[in-house]
Amino acid sequence: MMAAATIERALNPASAPLRNGVFVAVVGPSGAGKDTIMDFARDALRGQPDFHFVRRVVTRPSTVDAEDHDSLGEEEFLAAQRAGAFCHCWEAHGLRYGLPVSVDQKVEQGAVAIANVSRGVLPALRQSYANFIVVHITASPEVLAQRLAARGREDAEEIKRRLMRAAPNPCDPSDAVMIDNSGEVAVAGSAFVAVLRKSSAFAAVSEQI
Repeated sequence: MMAAATIERALNPASAPLRNGVFVAVVGPSGAGKDTIMDFARDALRGQPDFHFVRRVVTRPSTVDAEDHDSLGEEEFLAAQRAGAFCHCWEAHGLRYGLPVSVDQKVEQGAVAIANVSRGVLPALRQSYANFIVVHITASPEVLAQRLAARGREDAEEIKRRLMRAAPNPCDPSDAVMIDNSGEVAVAGSAFVAVLRKSSAFAAVSEQI
């Protein structure tokens, strides 16, 4: 019931350029399993055109153990940005990230667009979409530490810094729907799918108003 009430408050008809669909911003610390939960939802909603899982453009090569994304070099990314290829861009961890302009087209058509984003870009996203919701996927500090160590990408000091960044932050949106992914993926994944289905139902009603 609490999550449902939070969704109702977040999905509001405030004035914004795009209002037919819904933008779902997924945030959370490294190791929380954001990509895993999004993959779960993508499989659960496969073949349903009302849901658009955004493929980000990132200035790093695609690898087997990272998210599936489109890659551009630094200069190529900046050229694409100047050409208007992205509706939103941000920088994090020394990389550039972009959301294709097709995201706006999907929202205009009434779809639910779902994207993994940085907390820093949330204010710009909130201004761009009348129907906007933040889903904060997290996990216990112990689980985060275990997952980060298992990835083998960072040393102990870097893992410590990531865990410090994962702590509650004043920049965290107070209206976010919280999903704990400390346990079975199916539990957190099903909760996320429920949020997306409710968002789609809201978009359908909003489009008729």
